[in-house]
Amino acid sequence: MIGIADYGCGNLASLENALAVLGFRSQRVSRAEEILGLDRLILPGVGHFGHAVACLDQAGLRPVLLDYADKGGRLLGICLGMQLLFEGSSEAEEAEGLGLIQGCSQEFQDPTLKAPHMGWNRVDFNNRESGEVYFVHSYYVPAWSGPEAADWVGLCSYGTRFLAAFGYKNLIGCQFHPEKSGPWGLRFLKEVLQ
Repeated sequence: MIGIADYGCGNLASLENALAVLGFRSQRVSRAEEILGLDRLILPGVGHFGHAVACLDQAGLRPVLLDYADKGGRLLGICLGMQLLFEGSSEAEEAEGLGLIQGCSQEFQDPTLKAPHMGWNRVDFNNRESGEVYFVHSYYVPAWSGPEAADWVGLCSYGTRFLAAFGYKNLIGCQFHPEKSGPWGLRFLKEVLQ
């Protein structure tokens, strides 16, 4: 069973549909007793970093997620959910992320490019097949952020090189939306959740 953290800041239906296509059973979870027994958990996220942090804290999920990750549960953060795994964001400097990984997200600054970065773009991985994936985001984690000893890293370019995906111990993050990235995105989800 794969848990999908339901804290009011994610588009859960498309993710549930993608998991069903892959043959995974999933359920929305929002309480400690639902989460701590899982071996795989997805933290989705859309919207404003500060609002998402407030929703996590209001739902009482911060200590649960930290405990879950500390005990080795596999945690996949998608889009804003990936950014929440880090320490913070320039979008809401007063809001603290989960701090599971050092680094902060920041806003795209290139005035010649549209923000949000929306649409298809290539992600180049250091040890797996590269692919075209679907993004919707105005903030990014710089390419030099994240764990130095990452198991794998995927980078993308949009005015600057940024961290599009990573695997580090039991933590996985992707800035893109694998559930909206066609067959390649489904393969990515299957691989990281098996």
